[in-house]
Amino acid sequence: MTDIGTKIATLRADRNISQQALADRLYVSRFLVSRWESGERRPDYNMIRSIAEVLGVRPEEIADINSMAVAELMECIGGSCGLTEDELALAIGAFLRKNNALESKIFIQRYYHLKSTSETAILFGIGENHVRSLLSRTRRKLKKFLAGYSAS
Repeated sequence: MTDIGTKIATLRADRNISQQALADRLYVSRFLVSRWESGERRPDYNMIRSIAEVLGVRPEEIADINSMAVAELMECIGGSCGLTEDELALAIGAFLRKNNALESKIFIQRYYHLKSTSETAILFGIGENHVRSLLSRTRRKLKKFLAGYSAS
């Protein structure tokens, strides 16, 4: 499976659009476009939609929202925790019950219901950047929780 950055770079190059030109049309920095293409950063699904529009393709040709959510979660849990799938599900459930209620609800919307950050922001009446921040914090806390969980 080709990664998102490679797809963006290939589509951009095929259309003879420079990183700077793409950045200008998306109102982001060329450095950010470079980081997407190198895989150092991953654009969210709303940005994927904007990139697709500029490049004249469907967003699904760049990334699938379900795959993006799974990739985010897999980066968090990794394969090193040594838990079976059932044990992992139980551990995540235990983590969500112990975690902050809002963070847990947002986490569930993203990774169980596969809602985008913008859909989740609307659902909870908060800003999209706040949703991203809460998800990032929750993934870090989950990673730490799972490290302790698998060690016990």
